[in-house]
Amino acid sequence: MSLPCAHGGPVAEATLKAIPADFQVFEVMHVQPEGDGEHLWLHIEKTGWNTEDVAMWLAKSAGVHRLSVGYSGLKDKHAITRQWFSLHLPGKADPAFSWPEGLRLCDSARHRRKLNRGTHRANAFVIRATRFSGERAAVEQRLQAIMAAGVPNYFGEQRFGRGAGNLVRGSEWLSGGEAPRKKSLRGLWLSAVRSDLFNRVLAERVTRGVWNQVLEGDLLQPEGSRGLFRADEDSDAGRRVAEAEVHPTAPLPGVPGMASSGPCRDLEQQVLAPFESVIEGLCREGVEEARRATRLPVRDLQWSWRQEREGEDCLELAFVLPTGAFATTVMAELIRSQDPTA
Repeated sequence: MSLPCAHGGPVAEATLKAIPADFQVFEVMHVQPEGDGEHLWLHIEKTGWNTEDVAMWLAKSAGVHRLSVGYSGLKDKHAITRQWFSLHLPGKADPAFSWPEGLRLCDSARHRRKLNRGTHRANAFVIRATRFSGERAAVEQRLQAIMAAGVPNYFGEQRFGRGAGNLVRGSEWLSGGEAPRKKSLRGLWLSAVRSDLFNRVLAERVTRGVWNQVLEGDLLQPEGSRGLFRADEDSDAGRRVAEAEVHPTAPLPGVPGMASSGPCRDLEQQVLAPFESVIEGLCREGVEEARRATRLPVRDLQWSWRQEREGEDCLELAFVLPTGAFATTVMAELIRSQDPTA
């Protein structure tokens, strides 16, 4: 599905992720290990490793069950990323790890609790767009617009699996087809389907120019919170949305919960009507409806220019996004990606 851009579409072409160093991600934690406890927290830099593969390696190397290993979020394989892991080691000394290629220990400390999913509050990105082709002035103007207004909070294509396979198989399953054979696939397929439905509603709001504006009947979400409130109950809602204090939301469908109303509800129902059987399947599986902000603020956005050895321009970006957000949705408003093998 081609998703409409909010700022007019890409203004330049460049190669993204030519090498892992071109895409770097660092967890921004709001909890730090205290220095004492049964859990060993490890801050690890990884290159060419999936997060789950690192967790499996840690469990095997430490001689513990996989469930004794915790982490906060999944990070890209084809990138340089730094994230925290934890090992439950009651009464045990810190293991003497022999780190393999692609893994490097940055820091370690003990803590009283296991590191659970969603513990970190944000991710900091450093992205290099190489083999740049375009006008610098146009790019910087677009970056100013992104810094001021944010971007639509789309789920990135990685949410849907290779070739959107998780989305295709999940949609078929929920419409009466074959169920996932592995329990681990269930969550991936459900997530892919709900993310696609959210993207479709958001795409319609972008097309109508109301992705960052209040619609009558909207449910709003305060910045940095998962709470919701009805826009119609706040006479100051328009100003608060304009100042990015709160954001409009769109549904992640499932068993009905707190619902929008009026024109907002009409828009959502119009977009989701063709997917009635899929949504009924989500309800049968007991998935509860949730809401997600339609706007993604891009914090601490900075950029610089340099030349590659071949004399080609390179654009380096740094910014911070909340957990659950995708850097690819930011780049889609700016850069049309070239094939790095071309």
